[in-house]
Formats: sequence, structure tokens, C-alpha cells
Amino acid sequence: MRTEFVLTLTDIYCKWSGQPPRYRCYVNDELFTERTWVWTQHYLEEQLQIEAPPGQYVIRYELVDTDNAKLKTNNYRVTRGSATVDQKGNLTIRESQHENT
Repeated sequence: MRTEFVLTLTDIYCKWSGQPPRYRCYVNDELFTERTWVWTQHYLEEQLQIEAPPGQYVIRYELVDTDNAKLKTNNYRVTRGSATVDQKGNLTIRESQHENT
């Protein structure tokens, strides 16, 4: 089966105190990234580059250090590729129409 290349963006906000918290991003159950949040008064546009067969995927963010932080995600969007994503992180990759050469 042919794979499709998709770029997604998500706005990530984090309120924290004390030590900078870490968060992880998963696509289905595959870990895509782990970061330490070091910013204050800013948000992050997290870009994911996904190459996968057409189908259903779930983009999920979670805090590793939950005692001193709260993570918020919104504005999920696809910026490249034949796909859609809803505001819960449910990604649908469709087969694009490739020209036969």
C-alpha cells in the first residue's frame, strides 16, 4: 500500500510553575516527540511530519510531569497532504490522486 506524506500543526499551551515540565506527542501509540517546556507567556506550534498509509490516526499530547503543569492543545490543522484532522486530534489520511508516469 502506498504511503502519503502529511504535515500537521497544533498550537500547544502550557501553564506551569517550578521545574519546567516535559510533554510527549504520540500518533496512535508511536512516540513522535518529547520536549521540555521552557517558555513562559508563549505558545508553540508543533509540526508533525507523518508518512503513513491512508487510514485513521490519533494525535495525542500528554504531560510527563503532571504535578506542576497543565497542557492545552487546540487549532489542529493539516498544512500539507491529503488529510483532515478534527479538534480532538483525529487524523484521517486519504489516498491522494497520484499521476501515473
